[in-house]
Amino acid sequence: MTKMPGMAKNQRESAAAPALGLGAASPGVNLGNAGWRQAHLGHWMSQALQRFDARVLFLMSRNEDVPLALSNLAARGCLSASHVHITRHLALEGSRLTDLAARANVSKQAMGKLVEQCEAWGLVARLPDERDARARRIVFTAIGLSWVQAFGQAVAQAEAELRSAVGAEVATVIAIGLEAYAS
Repeated sequence: MTKMPGMAKNQRESAAAPALGLGAASPGVNLGNAGWRQAHLGHWMSQALQRFDARVLFLMSRNEDVPLALSNLAARGCLSASHVHITRHLALEGSRLTDLAARANVSKQAMGKLVEQCEAWGLVARLPDERDARARRIVFTAIGLSWVQAFGQAVAQAEAELRSAVGAEVATVIAIGLEAYAS
């Protein structure tokens, strides 16, 4: 069982069991034992995602193929997991802002701000949409494509580090379980 900071083993087991669907949960929530609020599966998934994204950004800040200005922005913490949304969700052939926001599960306004920042940094450009003269497509620039390449390398290294930390079998089960849960 994974260690849950600040809780004895029996508390961890009793807190994790209902959250993981491993035991009969009593009706309602025991407000006298607030440990479950920081020891449920959603909490650990959020913590893991934050750690993974931080590691990916760190690796990208050290990648020699990333333009120096972007590397410096990443090293100073100016780039965040929010900026990774564009890297993850922008189609290589380009996307409309509304489609990009929907894929990233953020508002159009929030994505618009991210696109503006990424455009100022030279990662993306807005081009006319050939299918609709009123619309614009967001596309990666040459610098943006090198950023995507560095992102792929950083993700591969972070995944390898995860496998090394928890073991290949556990990493595989995590990946299969999260994919099934997210589908």
